[in-house]
Amino acid sequence: MVYKGIYHLFYQYNPKGADWGNIVWAHSTSPDLINWTPHPPAIYPSQTAGDINGCWSGSATILPGGSPAILYTGIDPQNRQVQNLAVPKTPSDPLLLEWVKLPKNPLMAPTLENKINSSSYRDPTTAWKGPDGLWRVIIGSKIHRRGLAILHKSKDFVNWILSEHPLHFAEGTGMWECPDFFPVSNRGGLDTSAVGMGIKHVLKLSLDDTKHDYYTIGTYNVVKDIYVPDEGSVDNDTGLRYDYGKFYASKTFYDSDKKRRILWGWINESLPLPEYVKQGWSGLQAIPRSIWLDKSGKQLIQWPISEIEMLRENQVNLPNKVLHGGSVFEIAPVTAAQADVEISFEGLEFDKAEVMDPSWTNPQLLCSRKDSSVKGGLGPFGLQVLASKDLKEYTAVFFRIFKGQNKKSSLNEKPDKTTYGAFVDVDPVLQKLSLRSLIDHSIVESFGGEGKVCITARVYPTLAIGEKAHLYAFNHGSGSVKISRLSAWSMKKAKIN
Repeated sequence: MVYKGIYHLFYQYNPKGADWGNIVWAHSTSPDLINWTPHPPAIYPSQTAGDINGCWSGSATILPGGSPAILYTGIDPQNRQVQNLAVPKTPSDPLLLEWVKLPKNPLMAPTLENKINSSSYRDPTTAWKGPDGLWRVIIGSKIHRRGLAILHKSKDFVNWILSEHPLHFAEGTGMWECPDFFPVSNRGGLDTSAVGMGIKHVLKLSLDDTKHDYYTIGTYNVVKDIYVPDEGSVDNDTGLRYDYGKFYASKTFYDSDKKRRILWGWINESLPLPEYVKQGWSGLQAIPRSIWLDKSGKQLIQWPISEIEMLRENQVNLPNKVLHGGSVFEIAPVTAAQADVEISFEGLEFDKAEVMDPSWTNPQLLCSRKDSSVKGGLGPFGLQVLASKDLKEYTAVFFRIFKGQNKKSSLNEKPDKTTYGAFVDVDPVLQKLSLRSLIDHSIVESFGGEGKVCITARVYPTLAIGEKAHLYAFNHGSGSVKISRLSAWSMKKAKIN
């Protein structure tokens, strides 16, 4: 959230180790979402009735008058998941260093009467206010295999009443973790309570079964308190994802200072648990992204926040360059282990594009079969990042163009042998294929089609480390492509902790 001009990030943290357990709400602040200062934990287990066995995820809401309140999941003495409220001890403190819990916590709890699953009832969203003046919040849950967004209402943010029906549910999806519900438009960010003409709503689900974040775009009926996804927008593991790589348990907030909605995501580990426990740390936050509704109304657009550009230095620009089939060239001089690259491609020989097989419906599977080493007609072409000089080691971020079903974007990641891919809905004859990649030693975040598709990967090079890392553009297809724009920057270090 943003409060008195300062950004606050609260996150699940184990102060005693790199694996899950002993969870508290860590707290850091920033003037710009890039440089961060840590503070003592904001919330930790201390209330017998509400959270003595754990303080799990939740969300902040800015109340009328501007003061924040946090709803979060606690684990009670019976190991039930219950919902609690914490507020600042000193609202005049812009750093909000101390938080106090309501004595009457928990405010929402599973009972025999309400039939809520006590082991699957967690992660309250930011609350929103309806036209009737009542606050609303949803909490992720499940009954058997039915995923649920359980709805509660309140007049005063303290006394919550369970709604007669969920905001939304879907069969066969399992537990809905870290739900997020917010309005969107193609004109910028909106306050969480906004409704009206030209406004759609997004329901994001973190599916515990797959560990991926899916979202739908739809209509929120404020009278019936029901969310209905648009036709073609599906809430299961075939639906739209924020990110087709390592990205989970995400959360948005409305930045009221800059009138934008910002998405945070957790980049979880690729290494096996013993390996990351041995290295002493695991998981981190992705670069914050601005998100808004695409002009088609059918998907979201994501882009790194503009503040990341303050870390750019030593810009390298390349004029138009034709990449013939089989060619590779180095993008230099940049600090290839820590870089920001923007590149646009144009196809030149569309007659060489492969025909799209109608059975190719799974982009992840297709990318694993046609990785960057498999020569095609128009593609693969793109970037080889975190590459050793001899190209024995690299991570490829690339496109393939198919006739009949647009284009293919993939990123190959080594530690868990996963190849990530997604279909991007663009017409390469009329539009350039744009790619932006943020490279940071063991992380590659890529944005294809001007933010229509995002792929984040954890990569742990063994050769391309530090100054030994290189950055290349390549074309392994038989057809030629043109680089119509290329800008690359070395990136300075942010000040963190």
